[in-house]
Amino acid sequence: MAQCEVCGNDYDKAMEISIAGASHVFDSFECAIHAIAPRCEHCDCAVIGHGVEADGRFFCCAHCARESGYTALNDRVGPAVA
Repeated sequence: MAQCEVCGNDYDKAMEISIAGASHVFDSFECAIHAIAPRCEHCDCAVIGHGVEADGRFFCCAHCARESGYTALNDRVGPAVA
């Protein structure tokens, strides 16, 4: 069994996630998000979707990026649906 590095739960179905050369062990996606998801630099929410990035700064959406002065960024959108 492996112990979650966030909550300490000893869990037989724990997951190991490698990021930037470091391995982390979590018992749930919730703990993984809490520990390793980037935070929006405007509203501080966890960026668990696509988000946007400008000058190495992460934002949850283009609106937050624009509020922080990055006016050229747009959200990623799919084709228009009729």
